[in-house]
Amino acid sequence: MIGSFLTRGLIMAFGYAYPAYECFKTVEQNKPEIQQLQFWCQYWILVAALTIFERVGDALVPWLPMYSEAKLAFFIYLWLPKTKGTTYVYDAFFKPYVSKHENEIDRNLIELKTRAGDMAMTYLQKVIYYGQTRFYEILQYVSEQSSPKLLSKENKLTTTTELDDPNLTVKQNKTSNEIESSTK
Repeated sequence: MIGSFLTRGLIMAFGYAYPAYECFKTVEQNKPEIQQLQFWCQYWILVAALTIFERVGDALVPWLPMYSEAKLAFFIYLWLPKTKGTTYVYDAFFKPYVSKHENEIDRNLIELKTRAGDMAMTYLQKVIYYGQTRFYEILQYVSEQSSPKLLSKENKLTTTTELDDPNLTVKQNKTSNEIESSTK
């Protein structure tokens, strides 16, 4: 029982940082050896699978005594050259299982991509509709705010014109008198 904080630090160092550095060195060689590249690819595949299973089983696994210490030992076992743990675990467990279920996994991935695409399109359409609606509401609000100003200017112009041109008022009065007399 090393302690949670220290164990997490060691897992980060020996489970992720050191293997990442070794992988970097392998990739950056002028002519990397295919076996080294294959080893590190297999290592990261196993680490990814372990991380996924750990996240799914978070409620079940961490309560086990010495779980963190066992995880640290497993990471070191995987990359330690003397044990060749990555090659053994990959070839004995991971590869046979994935090979057996590869078609099913591929089919599920295609279905997942299709559903995700459909869902993304649905949400995109909703966002566009929402944006258009809000844009039209803003335009309507702006036009409503500017309309009273225009009407008041038109009223002022008509009133001023009527005051300036007395003939117009007389003509309007005659027209309204004619309408009244024709209705009687």
